[in-house]
Amino acid sequence: GILCLSWLLLLLAVAIKLDSPGPVFFRQKRVGIGKRHFQILKFRTMRIDTPHDMPTHLLHDPEQYITRVGRFLRKTSLDELPQLWNVLRGDMSIVGPRPEMLENVEKYTDDLPEFRYRLRAKAGLTGLAQIYGKYNTSPRDKLIMDLAYIQQYSVWLDLKLILRTALVLLTPEESTEAFEDKKTEEKP
Repeated sequence: GILCLSWLLLLLAVAIKLDSPGPVFFRQKRVGIGKRHFQILKFRTMRIDTPHDMPTHLLHDPEQYITRVGRFLRKTSLDELPQLWNVLRGDMSIVGPRPEMLENVEKYTDDLPEFRYRLRAKAGLTGLAQIYGKYNTSPRDKLIMDLAYIQQYSVWLDLKLILRTALVLLTPEESTEAFEDKKTEEKP
């Protein structure tokens, strides 16, 4: 994958450098199989003056910190491509539960003791929770999907999830931006 996409990786790296000052890559500590810590690698999508003392979703207006190229990278999920290095290094797999940030692992394990079972599988770039869940899916719902994946694991399931991921990436209406709130209407 890295060899086939090297031209795209180089093109995106140049675009990031031309768009805003700072490093091309963003690194963050994550937790994988067996509670092993590793640095996840992504293309940088935010300005370098973004406050680092709080999670992005807690910023007053996180959109103001996203770069022009960063918006495109996030919309297309191309900011995730450098994680192929994590796969090559053995930190991650193509399919599996997403690796969580250190502080989230502790919090989720306290709130949801079953979360520790999730750390028995190698973290992945894609998986059930990434495809069928959304960015605002609750940790509990993501956990249910991750545990379902672990329990149902098969090569066939991995192939289906990889193909489904390609469909999500290539079809804008398949985006994983937010859960649709399906409420039943009450009749008067």
